[in-house]
Amino acid sequence: MRKIINHLFTFLILFMIINPSFSVISPEGIPDQPTVLREFRGGWVATVANINWPSTKYLSVEEQKKEAIHILDRLHQNHFNAVIFQARPQCDALYKSELEPWSYYLTGKQGVAPEPFYDPLEFWVEESHKRGMELHVWLNPYRAHHIEGGEVSEFSIVKKHPDWVYKLKSGYWWLDPSKKEAQDHSFNVVMDITKRYDIDGIHFDDYFYPYPSYNDNEDFPDDKSWEEYKNNDGKLSRSDWRRDNINQFIKRVYNGIKDIKPSVKFGLSPFGIWRPRHPQSIEGFDQHEKLFADAKLWINEGWVDYWAPQLYWKISTLKQSFPVLMGWWKNENLMNRHFWPGISLDRDNNDLNTMEVINQIMIIRGMVPNSPGNICWSISSLLNFKELSDALVNGPYKNEALIPATPWFKNSSIEAPIIKSEKSDDKLKISWTHEEPTKVFRWIVYYKYDGRWDYTILENSASCFEIPLVSQNKYYNEDGQEIVTNNNLVEIAVSAVDRISNESVHATQIIK
Repeated sequence: MRKIINHLFTFLILFMIINPSFSVISPEGIPDQPTVLREFRGGWVATVANINWPSTKYLSVEEQKKEAIHILDRLHQNHFNAVIFQARPQCDALYKSELEPWSYYLTGKQGVAPEPFYDPLEFWVEESHKRGMELHVWLNPYRAHHIEGGEVSEFSIVKKHPDWVYKLKSGYWWLDPSKKEAQDHSFNVVMDITKRYDIDGIHFDDYFYPYPSYNDNEDFPDDKSWEEYKNNDGKLSRSDWRRDNINQFIKRVYNGIKDIKPSVKFGLSPFGIWRPRHPQSIEGFDQHEKLFADAKLWINEGWVDYWAPQLYWKISTLKQSFPVLMGWWKNENLMNRHFWPGISLDRDNNDLNTMEVINQIMIIRGMVPNSPGNICWSISSLLNFKELSDALVNGPYKNEALIPATPWFKNSSIEAPIIKSEKSDDKLKISWTHEEPTKVFRWIVYYKYDGRWDYTILENSASCFEIPLVSQNKYYNEDGQEIVTNNNLVEIAVSAVDRISNESVHATQIIK
């Protein structure tokens, strides 16, 4: 751990030299006001091919729930505050749906509900919220059937609507993004989830038109749809036509979510490179021409609430450099949406990888200081590599964080709680009530020892908190001697936080 910290310190010094706008606030510069760290800390939970959950398609309901609780507890313990849960890995559902069949990855047979019955998405939402974490539903809008999705069943969209889909040479089935019926179906799936579940976000990743390798590097087989478009006096080139199909769908989904639940975030996580030579030093896969995803347009137009391009490369990868791509996408964020890039944890378990992850988090904080955040792929590394999770929770994630507020959401203010406190021996018990407790998602308890504020974030079920009247602070002087100081509790404050991370004014109290 000491080696990692030393590397991090060296990195930060170099980063400040090349980025003079970045600064570190000294303890003397901290204002005498209680404030909370804000940062989006998300983790993708993949269900396709049973990558993360459930670990196999043969688990009992109780085993599924136990695994889910374990994942959520680990994320919570590591101070994550958002879960990106894959509820539609192909055209099936890990939730009760009238539009699509139960998922093969849940029970081993598409169309078969869990027994005894429960709704996995509802369970994940409730358990995430108990821990004060947002739950974003991750869907794949066009993948009709995955190569590891078992046999194509009688319940599959492939059998029910064969005119909407194409079979690719690798074995995937894919919806035709140009088909209005297919577009309507995926749109209705998103709207159905948004209406019926108490979710915090809808999330798409990088799958639009399929990757060329899925069809043995041959073109997507939509000749019939293309001919129909031209025969109806279509004027666009084939590539522009395909991109327009995706563009219209993205815009429609964003507006549809806002029409139903304006406070539900829409997030997109496209491939990390828009086009080679953008910026000039970047080379790699061209999603604009291969996936027909004009991701630059979507962020330019603000058809999202948060933007999470998959920047899975290392800082030192010259042709796909993490900070270079960060800077380019930041400049394309013309509507000032949240910019929370995807970062990769999915490497070997060693000090170099741990240092890479920490450095990338610090770069994000330096480049997006007002609304920082990131989403981690894959949580398997977090769950399996104790060294990595310990370095995160003892390093950049040492303090809990609130998700940044979303200022373009229409919202009303939340009232402050009413607090009281009582001394008992060497401790102070703080308790509080609220006029509208159903509006409260989390509580923040602030405490000031002599000249420094600190805080604890609590779930909405909490109504009291106990802290010592005197706190010990340990540090080492330049001779390596341990110095212990006693600091007296002089002031407390409690605030309420709503579902979209708006914080109330503080209810404060001087401690005498």
